[in-house]
Amino acid sequence: MGPRWGEDFGLSAWAALCGPQARRRGRRSRHRRRRVFERGDLKYVVLGLLEEEPMHGYEVMQRLEDESGGYYTASPGSVYPVLQMLQDQGHVDVEERDGKRVYSITEAGLAFLDQHRDRADDVYDRLTDLGDLFTGRGMRDVTRSFIHLAQVSFEKAMKVAGDGEAMAGLRDILDRAASEVESYEAEP
Repeated sequence: MGPRWGEDFGLSAWAALCGPQARRRGRRSRHRRRRVFERGDLKYVVLGLLEEEPMHGYEVMQRLEDESGGYYTASPGSVYPVLQMLQDQGHVDVEERDGKRVYSITEAGLAFLDQHRDRADDVYDRLTDLGDLFTGRGMRDVTRSFIHLAQVSFEKAMKVAGDGEAMAGLRDILDRAASEVESYEAEP
């Protein structure tokens, strides 16, 4: 059996702060971004998703975003041409259900995916490597706490934006927390 494509890495908040969307909003990530999908990779991931269950295009886009923990946001301009290409190649069928075009993998699509399983697994591994960076090896709880701190700090800052004294108070709290973390020594 191939990889399980349905993992949710819970990185949405981290991606919002440091991922590609954050860079478009002017923030810079300290992490060098590795491409999640190389040219032609998306078809393998889409086939892998359709191997699990039939879905319509929007569901494919949602699952791609979920798979990457929010790091990759698929656009209709990338997903629908891939679905059309896969349909043209006979790798997927489409049927109308409740006014939506629902795609399902064909026997030819399964054979193609099996024939290219190494490449499909490589793409999947890139996704799991991204997730493991923040959720693997004991990092899950620390990452969750970091994300929570970032979220509540941002929400509070937005509520008091324009109040210089309140902003200074928040900055002092965050600076103290950062100092505590920097000086923290784990006991052996």
